[in-house]
Amino acid sequence: MLTAMPDTFQKESTLDRFFNRLMGRALRLGFAPAYMRLLEVRGRKSGRTFTTPVNILDFNGRRWLVAARGETAWARNARAAGHIVLRRGSRAESLMVRELADADKPEVIKAFLDRFASQVQRFFDVPAGSPVDAFRATASRTPVFELIAGA
Repeated sequence: MLTAMPDTFQKESTLDRFFNRLMGRALRLGFAPAYMRLLEVRGRKSGRTFTTPVNILDFNGRRWLVAARGETAWARNARAAGHIVLRRGSRAESLMVRELADADKPEVIKAFLDRFASQVQRFFDVPAGSPVDAFRATASRTPVFELIAGA
């Protein structure tokens, strides 16, 4: 059973916002690294659709979405909606999301950090390459979602 997540996250800097807008435009045109997608999720309060670029992790035969910054608006919205849309160019993929319990997160968080360390290391106290057990403390503040086809 999932427990309530702390309502904390690491805010974007002005430079982060600039690069996210730039990557969002590139993703709309279909130009970005293969692991990136433009996440669309309906706001849990406003009902508006919000977008943000995200890195998708392929790990152990599954696809994962990790909120490296913590309890971001997109993570709370995805949790509430239960589904998201991933876009790249003209291609859109509607997916269900299943949030992992804290005890199941460390292996996925480690894989995410090891794969995307150059982009996300600054959001984690644990260095890339650390053993899985080192990620247990960060699990409670890092939302992790399995992406499931068929939404």
